[in-house]
Amino acid sequence: MKAPSRYRPNTSSFAHYWANDVGIDLLKKLANTPDMKNADAFVPYLFQADDRGDALVKDLLVNSSFPNTLRVLETYLRELGNVPLDKRNVLDRFFSQVDTSPAWLDNELLSAGVTFSQRSGLSGLVVLRDYCLMGGYESAAINKPLVYTGALKKGAVKRLAETVEFWVDITGNNALGYGNVGFAGVMKTRIIHSFARISILASTDWDSTKWGLPLNAWDMLATNLGFSLVYLTGLRQMGIVALEREVKGLFHLWKYVGYLLGIPIDLLPEDEKTAIEALFYWTMTQPDGDNDSKAMAKALQEEPLKSHYPPSWLGRRLMREIHLYYNHFLLGRHSCRLLGLDKTSMGKIAYLNIIRNRLQNRRVHDPQYLGQLVRDGRAVHERVRAIYLHAK
Repeated sequence: MKAPSRYRPNTSSFAHYWANDVGIDLLKKLANTPDMKNADAFVPYLFQADDRGDALVKDLLVNSSFPNTLRVLETYLRELGNVPLDKRNVLDRFFSQVDTSPAWLDNELLSAGVTFSQRSGLSGLVVLRDYCLMGGYESAAINKPLVYTGALKKGAVKRLAETVEFWVDITGNNALGYGNVGFAGVMKTRIIHSFARISILASTDWDSTKWGLPLNAWDMLATNLGFSLVYLTGLRQMGIVALEREVKGLFHLWKYVGYLLGIPIDLLPEDEKTAIEALFYWTMTQPDGDNDSKAMAKALQEEPLKSHYPPSWLGRRLMREIHLYYNHFLLGRHSCRLLGLDKTSMGKIAYLNIIRNRLQNRRVHDPQYLGQLVRDGRAVHERVRAIYLHAK
């Protein structure tokens, strides 16, 4: 299969990452540096979509709008009897193909991944925003669907609010049980992805010979790795070191979420080493960032000033500087320069949070203290989620 033109050696952004500090430390966990010849095996995934999700959306859209389709899904998961029979039959067929309790699912590991996410507290949300999300803008390819759907024009506040809502919903206790808030959030996201892909292909000049399919399987894997491996790596930089079982649990959590999202199961890593190799192949075949990348990075940089929290202008200005500090701390100067991010001096006050994390991390082997960190962290997540939902 001929690769799309986006598939080429990365020369600046991600290549620099793997050649320095954090990237080198990750590669040291492997027996050998991955052979780039093996990356060719992933090319077909650039043309693979979520066929079941796409078929579901097409069927639900018959004589209906997409907002109504979302409402039908939410009602189906909560109150099956209130869904029109034709739509219920469509959803019955879809969910009959979704095994919510596959043989490989380990609920204890799933819980370990959830509680680790919860104990990350405010630092976990910082890593998601300033490392995972901002760092993803270094690829010109994976972000193109955002451009084609007009998400860039809708603003960073809305996109960030949706990401926070998705992640906080998923990482609640028992949230991924059938019909629960996390499960519903995953399924809602899955059909949003399908609707976006269908709309882009039907209504725009999207060139698959250049970009592959929008929201294709390999790019979806990269997003999944952002929530697992990149998130874990960022937390370590922030002074939060996961226990061995927490690491296993985190990858198990995102294997299950990825599976529910329709990512091919053979792509989803079960452990850190496999995830490092997968991330290496994807990042090292990405085109460097472009003007769209810089525009999205700029929008996220300025997001605090356009949000509703903190209520004062001075508070929002300080929040902007703090996030810029974390961008530079986590991504490094090279990446921040490529993305066109501003420098900051005022934001250095944020380093106090990293010191606190390191002090707290010394006591995580105490079950009572660990439990308190989990409860406190979850309370922070829920407060921030409420703030962003108000902003959205």
